[in-house]
Amino acid sequence: MVTDVCCVAPDFHARYKSLERTYHYRLLAGPESTSVFEKNSVWHISEDLDIQSMKKACSILVGHHDFSSFRAAGCQANSPVRTLDELSVTEVFPFMFFPSSVERSELELSNVSLVYSRKPDMESSGKGSDGSCTSSVKSDFENGKDFGKRSRHRCFVVTARARSFLYHQVRLMVGLLKSVGTGDLTTADVERILDAKTVTAAPSMAPSCGLYLANVKYDLNT
Repeated sequence: MVTDVCCVAPDFHARYKSLERTYHYRLLAGPESTSVFEKNSVWHISEDLDIQSMKKACSILVGHHDFSSFRAAGCQANSPVRTLDELSVTEVFPFMFFPSSVERSELELSNVSLVYSRKPDMESSGKGSDGSCTSSVKSDFENGKDFGKRSRHRCFVVTARARSFLYHQVRLMVGLLKSVGTGDLTTADVERILDAKTVTAAPSMAPSCGLYLANVKYDLNT
């Protein structure tokens, strides 16, 4: 959907004239399989994620660093040094319009109407002190409200913002955050991997399915 159109200078270049890029990466954590409608739009992880540990890992990576450990083979950048302005992780409601077969069966067994009513109200629903969703949202599902919400999943969004990124840098960082969230790595490991300055030190890269380009900032007056 086109929302705006403007004239630019003849030498404008969508890639090289950008001042800032923002990416979002979606992760869905929980043992239940994903809905078929989500299968190729999110990284599903069967284990739970510790959001507080992930946030600590984010704080280590933010700033001006040599990101050679997060630079995939084939990168054409002249320098691995980048300034990462933002790297954050937040938990959002794992909402989908379509429930899984397990959720559908349980609702039918409990004689709950399968009529979709409304989207979850993120402002009014409860949240824990760490930003996680509280059980009040789940009770709505159990009562038949917000049909299609992923009640057995926790959904996390990683946001990365910088002027430019190295080849596969965001996906490599998300792979690291996931390993920290599952407890496979610690914050000390994050510092070690960053200082190693080799991609072989980093854990496996996150798949492409959860990555989204959210925003590109330009100065159209120059």
